[in-house]
Amino acid sequence: MTEEIHNDYEVSSEGAVRHWPVPYTRLTDTTPTPTNPAELTSLLPGTQLTGTILTIDATNSEAIIDFTCSMVYQQTVRNVLTYGGAVEATWGPINVGDIVYYDNSATMPAGTYLSTSPLDNLGVANTLFGYVVLNQDEVYSDFPVGAALVASTHTLAIMQVGAGR
Repeated sequence: MTEEIHNDYEVSSEGAVRHWPVPYTRLTDTTPTPTNPAELTSLLPGTQLTGTILTIDATNSEAIIDFTCSMVYQQTVRNVLTYGGAVEATWGPINVGDIVYYDNSATMPAGTYLSTSPLDNLGVANTLFGYVVLNQDEVYSDFPVGAALVASTHTLAIMQVGAGR
């Protein structure tokens, strides 16, 4: 049987945009800052909904968060891979396509919420946030960034998983 070619179809590069207000009390970081990653609290570690903070409404203690699947934002990412007890133990280079997690470790540098570690410093599952992609000014030869055995933090384009996983 041959495949049918459809003459009328719809294509969207973005899909449904999901911008939702969330009370500060439902966020892992209860002092949200626009452009930072966000993680909603939930019962099971590693299953939280994540997105990017667009704006905050301090009067109503709400943050407007973009939970759109596949949206790309510049984010700060730590190259930590594992923790030994309460401290970072191993690091590695970050490459295009690498998984990035919302990391709740107390050892993360101030203002950094994402890392390449699937577990936090207490051994609890981190939540999948997204994937490293190229931004419009980068080429594949710019990667990998960071190095093994050296802790570093990088600003990278991250395609967020959002509400689409």
